[in-house]
Amino acid sequence: MHIFYSTHISGTSALLGEEESLHLSKVLRLKTGDRVQLIDGVGGYFSGEVAQVHPKHTSIVGLEPLLVKGKRPYRLHVAMAPTKMMERFEWFLEKAVEIGIDEITPIITKRTERDQVKMARMEKIVLAAMKQSITPFMPKINEAISFNAFIKSDLSSTKFIAHCEDRNKPYLTQVSENQDNLLVTIGPEGDFTSDEIDYCLSNGFQEISLGESRLRAETAAVVACAQVQSAWQMKKNSSVFL
Repeated sequence: MHIFYSTHISGTSALLGEEESLHLSKVLRLKTGDRVQLIDGVGGYFSGEVAQVHPKHTSIVGLEPLLVKGKRPYRLHVAMAPTKMMERFEWFLEKAVEIGIDEITPIITKRTERDQVKMARMEKIVLAAMKQSITPFMPKINEAISFNAFIKSDLSSTKFIAHCEDRNKPYLTQVSENQDNLLVTIGPEGDFTSDEIDYCLSNGFQEISLGESRLRAETAAVVACAQVQSAWQMKKNSSVFL
């Protein structure tokens, strides 16, 4: 069944925005009476019936909530330097949403080869991944920001920096299972500079390792999402047997 996104839900009816309405009417060619599913970005997942087809504002009625898994017990924010090839950054966005992420911030570091990202494009990638994976929570997507400004901003989470320098670093899986509000910072394809790493450490960050392999930036960001998820899943499973 086709899944759509709407922030205009009232009671048992909903209104699709222009882009979703256009896709429903012109691409999928759905008709009045067809059954569809909706996500609202804040945890709601519904089934309903197309009531009136319009390329700018299609209406859905008879909404019924569907059973979905609850929100994750942790909040994950990944700050990552945009990659030179934008499709790699977009791949990270897609996979991160599928695994589980709450906030995404592109950061411009000294070695970052791309200093701009298109918000509209990021939102489109994230929305498509939400619908594909039936993830009813919309991550917060931030505008690109300079590295120094980001590090000095009001970050209330437990803060980690992943880098490739040969230092004594714990694995993210070892330090994340008891943290319910995490920020993981991933550098550009040339990694953070030593000065940037030290600047993070002087501002309350903990340096961590994502494993023995040398990873591409976008792979490292996805691995971070997966490791945090795995650490919490292992904690949940172990508590069952206590």
